Amino acid sequence: MPRRTTTEDQDLLRIAVGGSVDHGKSSLIGRLLLDAEALKGDQIDEVSRGELAHATDGLRAEREQGITIDVAYRYFSTPNRGFVVADTPGHTRYTRNMVTGASTADLLLLVVDARPPGLTEQSLRHVQLAHLLGIEHLVVAVNKIELMDFDEDAVRAVEHEIAATARRLGLKQATVVPVSALEGDNVVTRSKRTPWYHGPPLLEVLEGARPQTEGALVAPLRFPVQWIARHASYRGLSGQVSGGLLRAGDRVKVLPSGESTTIARIDSFDGPITDVRGPLGGTVVLEDNLDVARGDMLVPADDPLEPAREVDATLVWLGPEPLTPGRRYLLKHTTRRVRATVSGLRTVYNVSDVALGDASELRLNEVGEVTLRLATPIVADPYEVNQTTGAFILIDELSHDTVAAGMVRETRSAISEEEQKSPDVVWHPGKLDRTERWTHLGAKGATIWLTGMPASGKSTISTALEQALVHRGQLAYLLDGDNVRHGLSGDLGFDAASRAENVRRVGHVARFFADAGGIAVVALVSPFRQDRDLARRLHEKAGLPFLEVFVDTPLEECARRDPKGLYARAKAGRLSGLTGQQNPYEAPPSPEVTIKTLEESVESAVGRLIELLDSL
Repeated sequence: MPRRTTTEDQDLLRIAVGGSVDHGKSSLIGRLLLDAEALKGDQIDEVSRGELAHATDGLRAEREQGITIDVAYRYFSTPNRGFVVADTPGHTRYTRNMVTGASTADLLLLVVDARPPGLTEQSLRHVQLAHLLGIEHLVVAVNKIELMDFDEDAVRAVEHEIAATARRLGLKQATVVPVSALEGDNVVTRSKRTPWYHGPPLLEVLEGARPQTEGALVAPLRFPVQWIARHASYRGLSGQVSGGLLRAGDRVKVLPSGESTTIARIDSFDGPITDVRGPLGGTVVLEDNLDVARGDMLVPADDPLEPAREVDATLVWLGPEPLTPGRRYLLKHTTRRVRATVSGLRTVYNVSDVALGDASELRLNEVGEVTLRLATPIVADPYEVNQTTGAFILIDELSHDTVAAGMVRETRSAISEEEQKSPDVVWHPGKLDRTERWTHLGAKGATIWLTGMPASGKSTISTALEQALVHRGQLAYLLDGDNVRHGLSGDLGFDAASRAENVRRVGHVARFFADAGGIAVVALVSPFRQDRDLARRLHEKAGLPFLEVFVDTPLEECARRDPKGLYARAKAGRLSGLTGQQNPYEAPPSPEVTIKTLEESVESAVGRLIELLDSL
């Protein structure tokens, strides 16, 4: 059969080949490539010697052990279409690799040994995983029929099981083809040794299969920011389009902040372009200088999508230690990593009979439905809407191993920052109320929150204030921005989401301290108004005083002082994201106190703050 050397104007079909170990997946692919004349000279010689599996088994360990370990991708074409074939492992130990290979496939080619027991648990698992990944078309190659003397009953038995499985899962199409990878029966041409089979050979079935609709082309724009490209007079957002059309001149919204702007232009390696679709990428230049960081996402300006703080998802568990409710993991979603707590394990799929069952844990290779509570929001779609923004992985924080592949089913953003709590807990009030505590201690708690740009003088003033309060016999403690990043927030970066989480944590700690009757002195850049407002709401909801102090120092003076060398490093290009330089600072519109450090001494500022505390 002549081969076509180009795929121009062809439909491209992506095939994941699954099934149990030793059922002949790699051998069948080798036979398919050989008989379709899709191998090169050295490969033809090797495969012609009977080593069919070596056409895809590229790792030395695979050839030595006779099993597929990694996912092997092969491309070939016929006069009718092009194919990308992913040979996935059949061994249960490497189920995670099967998920990887099937995640971008249009069709699952399941290879089943014609000899009993036929459909194994791992075969059923691969069918189920493919279904969860959105693959609606199943082709079953009943292999090794030569070892059953081309017996029709052996094939019909597998066909019966496949039909029952397809009905339970709701698969749209399941086609069964009897084949012999070893001898080539019904792979590329019809075999005379199976007169009872009236269907087309395997290659013809694959040529006639239609690829699934490319959701990324019809879904709304999704552009996760992967990198901030900075030069002297240039700031671009680099990334890969994960859905829809990215087009210069369109209005977009940056999530999770919600700020809107216009795409001024799109740059590529070949110069400016007018638009780009996934999976291609580019560098976006915005008309407005917004605070955008890695992990943020551009969506249409009128898109109702909201950042999610809680996610219902389907998990394929890949870790050696089981998942249990209450555990915390790192969740990697597009270009963002956040902490996630398993707040509930609702159901676990029983792979053997494809039924649902309840369980208290999720073990290796099991599939379950869970609810995840996120420390910081992500911008996600349901998996059936967008397979990129609807997928994620879970990472063990200690071992850094990938322990689960997840598919988003539903998101919720209704949980307020103030109401966020761990699962299965209630507030324990204790035996003391605040009035009794403060009366017996002779104390009155409050939080005084100093905000301003780096090197504005916050730490100098707050240190002096803490000392003055303690010398007066008042319980006071300084929560300095650098100090809280030793432990409490040591795991956070300096992107917008991490800064927001840092303020949230410090706000809760300050509220506890104020409730105990102490004066919490907070010295934190906290550049964004909405984050500081959250800290205020935490206190106001609890009936605690909260005083916002704006340490107002001109940027030029902050850069001149520069005790940590931050401004010098930012100017030299060795530090990115510095507030006041690359990132903005939102000054409080109506703080309780404003301290202009060029006009007022530290002693005077501390005196005013103490007077204000005394007046509460």
